[in-house]
Amino acid sequence: MSSEPDLVEVAVAEPAGPQRRAAVAAAVRRRHPLLPDATVQAEVDRVVWQIEGLGPLQPLLDDDAVTDVLVNGDGCVWVERQGRLCRTDLHLDAATVLLLIERVVAPLGLRIDRSSPLVDARLPGGARVNAVVAPLAVDGPLLTIRRFGADAVPLGAFAPPPVAALLAAAVRERRNILVSGGTGSGKTTLLNALAAELPPAERVVTVEDAAELRLPGEHVVRLEARPANVDGVGAVAIRDLVRNALRMRPDRIIVGEVRGPEALDMLQAMNTGHEGSMSTCHANSPVDALRRLETMVLLAGVALPLVSVRDQVVSSIDLVVHVARRPDGGRRVVAVAEVEPEVRRGRAVVRDLLLDGDRVGSPARPGRTP
Repeated sequence: MSSEPDLVEVAVAEPAGPQRRAAVAAAVRRRHPLLPDATVQAEVDRVVWQIEGLGPLQPLLDDDAVTDVLVNGDGCVWVERQGRLCRTDLHLDAATVLLLIERVVAPLGLRIDRSSPLVDARLPGGARVNAVVAPLAVDGPLLTIRRFGADAVPLGAFAPPPVAALLAAAVRERRNILVSGGTGSGKTTLLNALAAELPPAERVVTVEDAAELRLPGEHVVRLEARPANVDGVGAVAIRDLVRNALRMRPDRIIVGEVRGPEALDMLQAMNTGHEGSMSTCHANSPVDALRRLETMVLLAGVALPLVSVRDQVVSSIDLVVHVARRPDGGRRVVAVAEVEPEVRRGRAVVRDLLLDGDRVGSPARPGRTP
């Protein structure tokens, strides 16, 4: 086999695409004319992935069944397929992992080193990347890549027909919906499925930390937060984007995930003519999700008493949909809770609309359809 630098030079000299692959294949054939076609193709893939993709990780990222690629400090590579983690045969040394991390962050104007050892980024195809290096990563550099499937997942994949019909009706009736769940439970995927029920002509503005939503509507405007650059300036927070979205004449606003003070701006939007808006948050139950919203609003630094915050939450949120990962790796809606319109005994109260995963009731609060 010819030396790797020779093949890389051949590949770099050609434009990306079929022409580059053909040039590398021809170079391999000139040096090793008796190689089987499969071996030649494997060598072409390896060289092209080194230049255009993430090298040895690229085959995993090209696998539609893989949702997460995890590189641990010891160099072992794990993937998640169909909700289950499994270890691959791939093993990367620290220098290779650092090179891959740099390939991701450098084009984005980001920096990762000992003085700035954490970074979040996004690949051109939309995959979300998190990297951690020394001194925070004790055993070696860590790389986490979360992919998002190109194919839309319907509501029926999350719940039986009666529950899916309940959720679809809630979207059409412009109810404000909060999707809750743990990490990797499918919150964003469910939010995509709910958004697929939106009328196609409505103007929808999405606000995300990393652009993950893929809405099918005709009038979708996407906003993505921006971290600070290498000089520590230029950051644009989720809260800034939510405020800006209010000036963009949206029919609905979808916030990919609320994590902090932007919760206040989202609640105000839901109560000021943008009914039918949606968002997600990390929580262990619908009640826990409402408590977390209260805490995040208080983080906004506005001098509001807790009772006013709770009034704002119960008047803004109509339904909390809780999704969880099942033991078999599947994601299912396990709770749909209607938020009662009034605070009782100083607490927000919910009414469960599901029992053991089956629909047992309909919302009592009227929809927000104009």
